[in-house]
Amino acid sequence: MKSEIQQRLEQLAIQRTNAFCYSCYKTVTALHCPSCGSDDFMREIPEVGVEYGTDWVIRQILTEELEPVDVDAAFEEMVREVYPEEVTVGWMTLDTVSVMKEMDPTSWRIAVQEWIENEEQEGNIMVFDGGNNYYRVSDLEQLLREEGL
Repeated sequence: MKSEIQQRLEQLAIQRTNAFCYSCYKTVTALHCPSCGSDDFMREIPEVGVEYGTDWVIRQILTEELEPVDVDAAFEEMVREVYPEEVTVGWMTLDTVSVMKEMDPTSWRIAVQEWIENEEQEGNIMVFDGGNNYYRVSDLEQLLREEGL
């Protein structure tokens, strides 16, 4: 599924950018630069910049148009749905999530990472920048549908 969405995002990146000849430093509307004949174009987002490839364009589009998933908050919400809201320790009644986080932060971080991996495998979230920002697949598909892709 990721490769299909990736391909559609690349199409969106091409649609939303201009071909740019860096040698001549100008936008090109043909298959070859009319000045130098090159077909090795960068992609340009007006008012943003130019660079080779579409990965940076995809990151730019996603950053501007979609809200990344707060994986920590989403995992915490899942834990709250599964376990009782409060736990009693002796005479104290404490927030279960707070106790889990504070008593074993290493286990908590491992559990968060395992949850992220599971969500990716199930096709619920995707990442396009090496793990910094995760996006809901449903949000990505909605964006692509709105663009006719």
